[in-house]
Formats: sequence, C-alpha cells, structure tokens
Amino acid sequence: MHVLSSRILLRPTDPERSRRFYGDSLGLTVYREFGTGPDRGTVYFLGGGFLEISGRAAPTETPSRLRLWLQVADVRTVHQDLLGHQNVEILREPVTEPWGLVEMWIADPDGVEIVVVEVPEDHPLRYRP
Repeated sequence: MHVLSSRILLRPTDPERSRRFYGDSLGLTVYREFGTGPDRGTVYFLGGGFLEISGRAAPTETPSRLRLWLQVADVRTVHQDLLGHQNVEILREPVTEPWGLVEMWIADPDGVEIVVVEVPEDHPLRYRP
C-alpha cells in the first residue's frame, strides 16, 4: 500500500461544539471545509497531519479509545493559555515523564484524550541516528 495522505477522523456528538474546541480553544488552523451548515466538515492542520470533524455520532455510541498526540514548543505556556478556556478539561497538568517528555493531558468535549507534548532540546527524539 502506498499512502498518499492521511488524517484522523472524528465523529463528535456535537460538531459545532467540537469546532469551537479545536478551532477557538486550541487555536488549530482550518485546512479546508466542505459542505454547509452545522453538518459541514472541517479539516484542521495538525503539524504533519490533519484532523477532520465531520458527520455526527449518536450520543449513545461507545466512546472512542482514540487519543491525539500534539507536539508543541512550550507545553507550560499552552497550559497557561488553556486555563482561560472554560470548555477545555485539563486532565493532568504538565509533568516531566521518566522518558524525558513534558506531557499535559486534556480532553475534548466528547472525552477524546489529547496529550500535549513538549520534546526538550536534549531529548533523543530531536536527533536522528
């Protein structure tokens, strides 16, 4: 299989609420939109990938075990910025993990867990062998 492009696809219970969360609260940039009205699809940039909000899940559906990993330059600054948004649930404040990454966990309105990660300058992820 030769993959040309990829994205993460979410089917939230309330697409407008999710667009406010990802677009307004997290400040993700819109790559493209398709369709019209409240059921339109919105695709956001995620660094080297994309996140698409489209369709609608039934409120009774089993929650997804999907988790997002978002790398940022300074997780503590992002934490301070997100404290001002009442619709952002901070599950865990920034912590330096034993593996050397600084991680903060938040959740989107449907409970999708998002790890916001800072890779310190001296971390092996910054270097290619």
